[in-house]
Amino acid sequence: MAEPVVRIPDAKVALSTASVYPESTATAFEIAARLGYDGVEVMVWTDPVSQDVEALRRLSDYHQVPILAVHAPCLLITQRVWSTDPWVKLWRAQAAAERLGASTVVVHPPFRWQRQYAKDFVTGIWRMADETDVRFAVENMYPWRYKDREMLAYAPEWDVTKDDYRHFTVDLSHTATARTDALAMIDRMGDRLGHVHLADGKGSAKDEHLVPGRGTQPCAELLERLALTGFDGHVVIEVNTRRAMSAAEREADLAEALAFTRLHLASAATRPSRVPRP
Repeated sequence: MAEPVVRIPDAKVALSTASVYPESTATAFEIAARLGYDGVEVMVWTDPVSQDVEALRRLSDYHQVPILAVHAPCLLITQRVWSTDPWVKLWRAQAAAERLGASTVVVHPPFRWQRQYAKDFVTGIWRMADETDVRFAVENMYPWRYKDREMLAYAPEWDVTKDDYRHFTVDLSHTATARTDALAMIDRMGDRLGHVHLADGKGSAKDEHLVPGRGTQPCAELLERLALTGFDGHVVIEVNTRRAMSAAEREADLAEALAFTRLHLASAATRPSRVPRP
């Protein structure tokens, strides 16, 4: 009988620069280097450094931490970052990814009030994806809730598997907020799943982004499934450390998240034993 072996997939584990907020983008590079992350995902937001390709290149070179993905500025607070035109934002994200050597641009589906953008979004993403080697990985979102009311804030759908995209990002904090089955969602994504935002949640109406293992989402099961299927995209730790009481506490949370991810990506598999000939 063959002994079990540890199979480590090709997936790299990256730190989202959003995970150090309210600290800076530069701080995220420092922490990623110190803790041994494989790279970073840059969240383009109101921090000027996150918007400056040359500044990002210098940080990457100085800390010897590659930039694996760029998260386009899709949040409410970034409506004026890199233009008010959402297509310009995506073109600039693509250009930044190409110049920085990042393989993926993460993008949210449009808000419903962005009517023309929403109407053209699916075909527009395909058109952009056809013009570059960078993956446009569209991320699952969630309904907005207030008390017992629910508002559908995203179009065409918050559940991006209902539309036809070349690549997807799955976010497990968002599956928690949406109260949807994360494993069923990645089954629907199939081999178009190209990117993972790893975080946890307890099903609150708020997008919690807890450290993996501290909520109800199947974080360990998802990682083990990725390992067994040979997933070669990126797993990005995107957690909320705003309540950390100190820099040391924030770093401890990010070290825990990295250890959790690497542990569950190392799946035990048994090599098939040879059947002796009669």
